[in-house]
Amino acid sequence: MRRVLIGISAAYILLFIVFPLLSLLAGGFTKGIDTWAEGVLHPDTLRALFLSLSLVAASLPVNALFGLTAAWLISSFSFPGKRILRAALDLPLTVSPVVAGLMLILAYGKNSAIGGFLSSLGITIIFSWPGLFLATLFVTFPYVAKELIPLLEKQGHSEEEAALLLGAGNWTVFFRITLPKIKWGLFYGLILAAARAAGEYGAASVVSGLLRGKTVTLPIQVQIYFSEYQTIQSYGAATFFFIFALISLTAKKIVQNRKES
Repeated sequence: MRRVLIGISAAYILLFIVFPLLSLLAGGFTKGIDTWAEGVLHPDTLRALFLSLSLVAASLPVNALFGLTAAWLISSFSFPGKRILRAALDLPLTVSPVVAGLMLILAYGKNSAIGGFLSSLGITIIFSWPGLFLATLFVTFPYVAKELIPLLEKQGHSEEEAALLLGAGNWTVFFRITLPKIKWGLFYGLILAAARAAGEYGAASVVSGLLRGKTVTLPIQVQIYFSEYQTIQSYGAATFFFIFALISLTAKKIVQNRKES
């Protein structure tokens, strides 16, 4: 039975991870390294890369703040709507990203009440960077909270309560006691959120409007290259995802080991 399970796991990894990855790497160099480098350094690729990185960088602080707040609230207090808040954390994991993008257009498009008001002020949400930012937040906001909630519930709050009884302030308790206990869980959740943000395609493609050089993220740019039969450029752009995956997996492993130690 052990050998059967190992064989099934190995076959799964080979079929769905190793072979596609090797095909990507091999396909990128079919016409030489110079052609592959042209795809990597293509202006459209670099613009899409910088846009994706800006969305990742901007979304992580918001995810950290929301995740810490939601996790502390859910694990420490009883209040009306607690079950609804906890269930809402699963919404981005169950709703199709394309549907999420459509929801954002209906809520913040120029024909909506909010979008129309913002448009009158000269603020454009949909088909611009703010729309992509909202789409990125929608698909990533559960990761930090879902990582911290079980961690806080397992550790309890006895140390925080003792510090409060001894006269420590709320912020002192948070930064001196709570945050050190959950910092590796926080880092772990942020790594997952960053990986999800970098690879987001569905919701981003709906709210972006596919404005080249302005709202095309790296996953969308890969799809554009491939649909226009620019295969080498698509391989070159996809190389950045391979690099990002290696960085994410390495960081994830380091943080996971520290969290379990």
